[in-house]
Amino acid sequence: MNFFQRRKILKKTNFLHITPVRAMESMVTEEGKVDVLLPRFTSRFWSDVYRQTKKGEFITIHLDANGSLIWQLIDGMTSVEAICSKVSDQNPDKFSSLEDAEKRVTQFLSLLYQQRYISFREIMNEEMSK
Repeated sequence: MNFFQRRKILKKTNFLHITPVRAMESMVTEEGKVDVLLPRFTSRFWSDVYRQTKKGEFITIHLDANGSLIWQLIDGMTSVEAICSKVSDQNPDKFSSLEDAEKRVTQFLSLLYQQRYISFREIMNEEMSK
């Protein structure tokens, strides 16, 4: 599915009613923060060649405390609206209201989607039905 088809689906739906799904692997550090593991290469040939070097096969993206909390709440079943309410409940001192939490969480999820770290269940369902 190309960009324009995905955008058409997202324009028809309310962002708070869609369900994010992780597209990348992750690991939790000792401090409780999340590191997203981005593969250096998608091609098997280049990943095998690069594996010969000392660097790992993944690029590590470090998330802060809020990003880590949001990432851990993305389970493929929870809607953006539920994630916003959980984040707001767990951090009442960081967010002045539920609307503030919704704004910040949706901006963060939009960034993750643009970087293709996550996708949305509704887009995946459309792809499978075609």
